[in-house]
Amino acid sequence: MSGTGKKRPPLVADRRYPTKPTVKKTSPKKAAPKKQPAARRKASPKRASPKRGKPRGLIGWLMLPFRWLLRIVWAFAWRMGLVGGLIVSGFAYYFASQMPAMDELIDGRARGSVTMTDISGDVFAWRGDQFGGMVTAQTVSSDLHNAVVATEDKRFYQHFGISPRGIASAVRINLREGRGPLSGNGGSTITQQTAKLLCLGVPYDPDRWESERAYEADCRQTSLWRKVREAVFSVGMEIAYTKEEILTIYLNRAYLGAGSRGFEAAAQRYFGISAAEVNPAQAAMLAGLLTAPSANAPTRNLQRAQDRASVVIGLMEDEGYLSAAEADDARRNPAMLSDAARASSGGFFADWVMNSGPEFFTRSTTEDVIIRTTLDQRIQAAAEDALISVFENGVSEESEAQAAIVVMSADGAVRAMVGGRDISATGAFNRATQALRQTGSAFKPFIYAAALDLGLSPYDMVDDAPTCWTRRGSPQWCPANYDRKFKGPMTMIQALAESRNIPAILVSEEVGRGLVSNVASGFGLRGDLAAGPALALGVSESTLLDMTGAFAGILNGGSAVTPYGLTDLRFVGDDSSLMDAQTSGIGERIIRQEAAQQLTWMMTKVVEEGTGRRARIDGWQIAGKTGTTQGSRDAWFIAFTGDYVTGVWMGLDDNSRLTGVTGGGLPATIWRETMVRVLDGIQPTPLPMMIPQQPLSTGLVESQGGEVLDNAILNLLDTIISDGTN
Repeated sequence: MSGTGKKRPPLVADRRYPTKPTVKKTSPKKAAPKKQPAARRKASPKRASPKRGKPRGLIGWLMLPFRWLLRIVWAFAWRMGLVGGLIVSGFAYYFASQMPAMDELIDGRARGSVTMTDISGDVFAWRGDQFGGMVTAQTVSSDLHNAVVATEDKRFYQHFGISPRGIASAVRINLREGRGPLSGNGGSTITQQTAKLLCLGVPYDPDRWESERAYEADCRQTSLWRKVREAVFSVGMEIAYTKEEILTIYLNRAYLGAGSRGFEAAAQRYFGISAAEVNPAQAAMLAGLLTAPSANAPTRNLQRAQDRASVVIGLMEDEGYLSAAEADDARRNPAMLSDAARASSGGFFADWVMNSGPEFFTRSTTEDVIIRTTLDQRIQAAAEDALISVFENGVSEESEAQAAIVVMSADGAVRAMVGGRDISATGAFNRATQALRQTGSAFKPFIYAAALDLGLSPYDMVDDAPTCWTRRGSPQWCPANYDRKFKGPMTMIQALAESRNIPAILVSEEVGRGLVSNVASGFGLRGDLAAGPALALGVSESTLLDMTGAFAGILNGGSAVTPYGLTDLRFVGDDSSLMDAQTSGIGERIIRQEAAQQLTWMMTKVVEEGTGRRARIDGWQIAGKTGTTQGSRDAWFIAFTGDYVTGVWMGLDDNSRLTGVTGGGLPATIWRETMVRVLDGIQPTPLPMMIPQQPLSTGLVESQGGEVLDNAILNLLDTIISDGTN
């Protein structure tokens, strides 16, 4: 208390704290930045409501529940996202820990490959899964590396295995086009595609899947759960491998059509070069196969493959991998197939070799095998060209008729095979080897072969007259000739040349059906042969390959022939053969050589004077036989020169009637067109035939089943008469 006696004034707010001393501003250069945050802090209360957190007006009260709901959802979502992320990371690290070394994943084929070469050693066909050897992301052509990245995943080097942006874009495209969100566009990264190629680490198990095709189909399913597993596995791959290692696995395991697994196999298959050598146009074509390898394969549709490659070139240009000039050059000079790939011939032959060769080294091989064959690509091209030419010029476009051709050497080595009108088909029904059809009159040479082998002469007479046979339990059988006429007594030469039915039956009955069947079977006609007199009319069934092989037996002097196409088989990179090299298909003798040579001479009359005149080629000796079955369901022409035996069959797959077609018609024309091309530039080779001496008297096979006169006695009488002795 003071001694003044006056009352003390009350304290005011601005005097509760001592006043800060005033500081003079000595330098203005740093003052503004220091004040700026204070100004922002001071201004913020003005923008905020003094009643923050409370609803403002009616709209605020109405939105209040939604705001609370959003806060709850957000709180739940980020916590669940965190938990989910931890779970995904855990599984990803688990998958990463289970990943094998990268080089163990390069070749994941469950079966091996078969490469076939022709008689010159040139490759003409591939079967199985081709794998050209390991390549890496660094060793392939830079153009190929860039084409794959630009086409399949341009952000490959930025993402961590999955691309949310790509997935969202794919879902949007699928929904816009009326598909399900997971149907069609997948938005998969290269890593995800590689994960799918690895089947998410699940190996092929033959006990679980009935085939490799079923296994791959299971790996490609697109359920939501599968996509989740794929994403997690992909992240695991990104943890376990570098980007270049993932791309290396992809480059080696991707399927690129025509049996090619990996870009090295595809480059060799389509262009005949290594994946390290492909140029921008070739790289674009290979990368373009990834979306639809079978449909876009250049061996199937070159123009479609080139169109797709043009799109890929544009993508490479957009990403800066190609300059405008380089892109224009690649478009102006599109990739073309190699000669071997472009030929696309011999598909039916290759299928036959695969089916007839040792299963362990062909159809079921787990190794890479090289097979050397008997195919001659020049002859194969001749047969294909001939078939196409005749059908284009001699058969109506609406016709569904089919044809097949087999060309072989006298020892049974098959040089060409066409199994149907679609000459580029593979895995298709092969009418040369699989179609069992009645042989008709093409069977008749084996009747006369049996007769000649017994010692009968081609000049022996037989009566072409109306004749009936009684069959147990059936009415009489009275066959007729194709022209419904009967010409009376004639030589066996004329009977064969004109393909007379009655004489053929008479000779067959006289020498014995059993002997005729044995001769036919010995020459390679497999299956059940008819038991009655109709055997002589070719009612039994055979394939074109077997029939051609049987005629080869006549050409080579009467020995059996087994048609063959495989000569040598070995593993890739191994010089040792896996089988004894086959150099001939000639087997045991069936008829005497003299009989075979006389029969060959008789068969030349078929072409020179008889039903096969359309097959004549100036300067060449040709022996053959036509064949037309009951109801004109099958038409055959099989004939040989001194070098080759060629068989042609024509018919309908449903075994219905051919209209206006006989063996001496279109089949003989196809034969001639084939052989004109095959024999072009070759010096004519004489046939190994024997012209028998015409006897002064001949035996007669009587129409009522009389006996054949003993040829030995006749020959003796001829000798006595000619010598003038008693």
